[in-house]
Amino acid sequence: MKILLTNDDGYDAPNIKNLYKRLSEEHEVWMVAPENNCSGMSCAISFLKEIEVRKVDERIYAVDGTPADCTYLGLLSIVDFEFDIVVSGINHGANIGSDVLYSGTVGAAIGGRTLKYPPVALSVASYDTKNSDFIVNKAAELINKISKLPDTFLGKVININFPDLSEEECRGIKVTNLSKRGTPSRPVEVESGNKNKKYRYSLQGSPIPDDSITDADAVRDGYISMSVLDYSLVKKEHIKDFEDHLNE
Repeated sequence: MKILLTNDDGYDAPNIKNLYKRLSEEHEVWMVAPENNCSGMSCAISFLKEIEVRKVDERIYAVDGTPADCTYLGLLSIVDFEFDIVVSGINHGANIGSDVLYSGTVGAAIGGRTLKYPPVALSVASYDTKNSDFIVNKAAELINKISKLPDTFLGKVININFPDLSEEECRGIKVTNLSKRGTPSRPVEVESGNKNKKYRYSLQGSPIPDDSITDADAVRDGYISMSVLDYSLVKKEHIKDFEDHLNE
């Protein structure tokens, strides 16, 4: 496969470098990733600025822009052929529940929905991955399996979260729903002046128990979580009901 590999932690982050090396053993891989950490940027694009692309190595490019910029430029500008799949990650830190709305890792993957295979967003529930060898090998195995999914999965995004466990400790794979979270913690006030204040984001809300297994449940219990994200955005079944209510 021809793989466009990107992330939101930056081209020099340990996890993407390890995954690039592993995937390159079997596939043609180009890394197009941010120059700097762009966590939390979702699908933001650098619409009102020029974007600098720096060639780092033969198939590695650093982009002075967002994760979504990397996918856009990788698919449409940097090379003269079409990729088969976009792989984003492996992110340092999990992307579960409502995190997927803000995640630059997921945001970069979304741009690959029209390719031959569904794009993959990969994350690990650790900011300093201890079990990288197992996780990158398992990621490569799962990417190969995703490339064999039926056409009904085209247009979807596969979101994968790993617990930071060894092969012996990992309990397997669970296909999951996204968890729902409670109210986030209040932003932390880090500086106060006469008129202006500075804040920093605090913790997301804790996962809320659900009747079905969620991504948060799976990772907590030592499983790899795999979720299917649907970005079709329009629910046709709601259109008629909505029109009826507006016309009452």
